[in-house]
Amino acid sequence: MIAGKPTDERLLVSDIFEGERTRTDRPALGTLREAARDIPVYRHCDVLVVGGGPSGTAAAVAAARAGADVVLLERYNHLGGLSTGGLVIWIDRMTDWQGRQVIRGFGEEILDRLPADAIAGPGREEWGSRDGARAAHWSQRTAAFHGIVTWSPTVDPERLKLASQEMVIEQNVRLVFHSWAAMPLMEDGKVRGAIFESKAGRQAVRAKVVVDATGDGDLFARAGAAYESDIEAADIHHCMNTAWLLGGVDMDRWIEFRAGSPEQFAQFMARGREQLRAFERPFVSWRNDIALFMGPRQSGFSALDVDDQTEVEIRSHRLMARHLDYYRAHAPGFENAFLFLSAPQLGVRHARRLAGVAKMTRAQWPTGQVLDDEIGVTPSVSPKFPNISIPYGSLVPTALDGLLACGRHIACDPNSHGFMREIPQCWITGQAAGAGAALAANRGIEPRAVNIDELQTALAGQGAYLRPRAHKVPATA
Repeated sequence: MIAGKPTDERLLVSDIFEGERTRTDRPALGTLREAARDIPVYRHCDVLVVGGGPSGTAAAVAAARAGADVVLLERYNHLGGLSTGGLVIWIDRMTDWQGRQVIRGFGEEILDRLPADAIAGPGREEWGSRDGARAAHWSQRTAAFHGIVTWSPTVDPERLKLASQEMVIEQNVRLVFHSWAAMPLMEDGKVRGAIFESKAGRQAVRAKVVVDATGDGDLFARAGAAYESDIEAADIHHCMNTAWLLGGVDMDRWIEFRAGSPEQFAQFMARGREQLRAFERPFVSWRNDIALFMGPRQSGFSALDVDDQTEVEIRSHRLMARHLDYYRAHAPGFENAFLFLSAPQLGVRHARRLAGVAKMTRAQWPTGQVLDDEIGVTPSVSPKFPNISIPYGSLVPTALDGLLACGRHIACDPNSHGFMREIPQCWITGQAAGAGAALAANRGIEPRAVNIDELQTALAGQGAYLRPRAHKVPATA
């Protein structure tokens, strides 16, 4: 086990459990040749978005609002990706360290659509508060860091699924569930659609521009675009897990125990690690009677290997049952807990990162520079750093045309990936990719040739937070 601690480089940390594979390596069994065949064309469109996670949903809505005819392919039966099916219902910080909401646009709109009983977090009047009592209260509820209250709510995943679906349908996007994009459709070395599989067999969608929102860069990798896959071994962002929910709990009692009895809490955690080895603490959810477990973070497994994915799922489901037994026996507030839900989607943090025209790097953090092609702003990981500019170039492949990337596989270094993979940042890059793809399709140009002024105007019209160019923001103390 590798124990993580919060630092100025990493805000969200946890114990990392180094997994040893129980399976044996697959033997080399040769190959088969698939016979050539005609593939039915399912639809023609301006913009094809592959993947309906946070970034893909935002991209589809943004592209449609920018005047494009859009198709959205999603392999599951819902939208939202890890924010819904992955039970990553703790939405990371959308405010900066002064309490300003800088992640706006699609992300702000979709959360505003949730019913009051489907979202929990501090009121707007508390954002940025450094009051010790309020920060202590919200730090136990995943909404205060470095002694500062932030807007980082927890949400009902079913309500978020519905809100995502309805936003897409309202914009007349052609939504296609239960469909897995298998290969990019290439014409003269450019991406012009995708081939997908469903119960109806193999079909194709032709598009002027494709947005790869798969999270793992499946389309751009198979189209031949360059990418990176290096990781920070001591960071959780390369681990996998299956999250779960326990119902029938009293989280107020648990928080009282954790905050009010530190010695007993430490003993509880030590005993849990001794008995279960891969042991996880609970987080609050949108309800007091439901606890969120992000699942022990397991390292050493590949998100691109089906056997590794299977093993993580098997381990996680076993751990879910073992955690229930331990918590019911020893944790205040968990006496009547029951297995409520394991995430339908595997919690993958990292597989590939695009090699882009521009790249977000650790060296950028202290500068406060507003990039000329800024398409959004992300809060920094620590109050010592200013807000960080997200460039359009991080969505654009270095050489491949016809495609934009968004979500956790944009062009960035391993350190920056630690926060750019989070849900709100995926909303930002998805909205920008959708708007950029629509402009390219409407103008008959490649995405790399999109006019940045026009793109920024379109994003601002959709509520995104952007800043004037050529302005240096001083670092905060």
